[in-house]
Amino acid sequence: MTDIIHFITAQTQLTTHTVKNTIELLNEDCTVPFIARYRKERTGNLDEVQIGEIVKFKEQFETLEKRKLTILKVLEEQAVLTPDLEQKVKRAEDLTILEDLYLPYKKSRKTKADKAKALGLEPLAKIIMAQNANDLESVASRHVKGDLGTMEEALEGARHIISEWINERTDIRNYIRNQLERFAMLSTKVIKTKVDDEQAQKFKDYFDWSESLTRMPSHRLLAVLRAEKEGVIRVKIEIDDERVLERIESRVIRSNNMCSNQIQIAIKNAYKRLMLPSLSNEALQIAKEKADASAITVFAKNLKQLLLGAPLGEKRVMGIDPGYRTGCKIVCLDAQGQLKYNETIYPHPPKNDAVGAMKKISSLADAYKIEAIAIGNGTASRETEALIRKVRFKNEIQVFVVSEAGASIYSASKIAREEFPNYDVTVRGSVSIGRRLQDPLAELVKIDAKSIGVGQYQHDVDQAKLKKELDTVVESCVNAVGVNINTASKPLLSYVSGIGVKLAENIVNYREEQGKFTSRKDIKKVPRLGGKAFEQGAAFLRIKDAENPLDDSAVHPESYSIVVKMAKDLGKNIQELIGNSKELQKIDLEKYCTDTIGLPTLKDIIKELEKPGLDIREQAKVFTFNQNIKTINDLREGQLLPGIVNNITNFGCFVDVGIKESGLIHVSNLSDSFVKDVNEHVSLHQQVIVKVLDIDIPRKRIQLKLYK
Repeated sequence: MTDIIHFITAQTQLTTHTVKNTIELLNEDCTVPFIARYRKERTGNLDEVQIGEIVKFKEQFETLEKRKLTILKVLEEQAVLTPDLEQKVKRAEDLTILEDLYLPYKKSRKTKADKAKALGLEPLAKIIMAQNANDLESVASRHVKGDLGTMEEALEGARHIISEWINERTDIRNYIRNQLERFAMLSTKVIKTKVDDEQAQKFKDYFDWSESLTRMPSHRLLAVLRAEKEGVIRVKIEIDDERVLERIESRVIRSNNMCSNQIQIAIKNAYKRLMLPSLSNEALQIAKEKADASAITVFAKNLKQLLLGAPLGEKRVMGIDPGYRTGCKIVCLDAQGQLKYNETIYPHPPKNDAVGAMKKISSLADAYKIEAIAIGNGTASRETEALIRKVRFKNEIQVFVVSEAGASIYSASKIAREEFPNYDVTVRGSVSIGRRLQDPLAELVKIDAKSIGVGQYQHDVDQAKLKKELDTVVESCVNAVGVNINTASKPLLSYVSGIGVKLAENIVNYREEQGKFTSRKDIKKVPRLGGKAFEQGAAFLRIKDAENPLDDSAVHPESYSIVVKMAKDLGKNIQELIGNSKELQKIDLEKYCTDTIGLPTLKDIIKELEKPGLDIREQAKVFTFNQNIKTINDLREGQLLPGIVNNITNFGCFVDVGIKESGLIHVSNLSDSFVKDVNEHVSLHQQVIVKVLDIDIPRKRIQLKLYK
């Protein structure tokens, strides 16, 4: 335990006490949201990000230790494990150092050096490395026998052995690593057969490219590597070979004779054949890992903003998936998102039944008391929106354009089939659009996060790391908002702290068989939901209209007795205390501190009692695009247009101005001053005004500037 605490404190600068307690909680299978919210006293009030860092470095340490055990076992089996080598392996602080120590013993196939040693040339190699042979030719000629026909063959074999020794020198490998880190240039060349290939034109900028690997932005490196993967270009990593070779020679050669000439040849061979290829690949892999991390971070930030997007709430909604030839699919949903009716209308070409479509929309809105309409933002979206705005409804109805990214993925999924076994994919897609307006979080958790369309190069980054990070974001968002246990779907419940997929299924089955949960105590009756799962998840599961009002709050059941005592001391019941800021401010929190519950938790309880079950998200707002802009051909330089930020990257953000193509606000056009972080200037789904700077119709590219 001491080693891991030392490792993590060195990486995070957190206190030993904080790290130790957090590790203990993690080892007890506590989730990050639970620890951050309900174990503040033990962690020193760490937030989810800080706890996430501890999780990351804990996993790094455990991976390193596991690799050490594997290497020590192999070295022991090879009978090469000396006490000195064992100590070096145990003291290694990262995988690179560890693998360098293991390199001399890690051979999956026979090398040129192995073959030379088998021919008895190791003594000759040692003589050359000693650099004091006065007559090297005479010494080498003694090894000309058997399979060695000439003196040059003997010298060549000795050089292979020397090359391997040089390759295994940690100081030389680290020097080359340093040079690659500081001075490596990445260059590309297009494959001749791809120059005129239509599919390859999207990578045209990288047909002949050269840039510092260290300074290369993550998005550009990922684009280059994608082009290489698709067979469009070849990628090469280069440094100043002459300077590197001179430095290696100065570390190895200390004479000026025939031995030094042989060593010089061996050094060049070791560098060109062994070290540069492996270490340049290592440098590219490190750069790729950094680019992955950057891209994943951007994706995670976007996903969080999308999941915490403004919900309309429990309103009766009409969802419309627009289309031309196949028509517009309409669904009517009740306030809880249940499907009540579905229909297809054909207001657009080729049928052009706009009048009939308007009558149908009006009658359905009246029949199902629709309060809002959600229109998917895909094909025929603008035309459908214009049609809806012509309809004269009896009551005021808000009209929203909703992102339909991933709706088709959901509609064909197992989850959708289970929810709507008797309806086809078009109906399911329309339901998803409508529900996204009611509650984006509840609906989007049903879709693989990679398919939601926020971020770039999601298919090029490390998929395991991406999935882990996105799952963490979803879990964080779900628990930050809280879940109505009586209406939540299985996918939504599965992200609640301590629940998971199987218990989520058990909760839904219990709800269907026994009826609604009436108190948090009922949660304990769910099959296989034990004490640990209840401890982790109960406070994130809300029960509306429960007998105990605390059941619809973020107050943990373990703290109910404290609230009861507070109310009793004030001469009130719990119901009278909730929302009563004046009375709550009278409470002396010090009086209620215990060995396990301190001021951080008590302050959270008071904050929650003031506004129990408060949704941290904003309310959905209606937005209207410029009705005169229908296609990219309608754009003009200098125009000011309303738009919605629909994607954020490290190099800027993309804005939907109501046409098929999103425009780019490059990072340099976000502000007149230097922009360090795009997220400090815009957020996903933010409504903005943009100025059109440039329109490239052939390439379908639009350059914008943030106006306000």
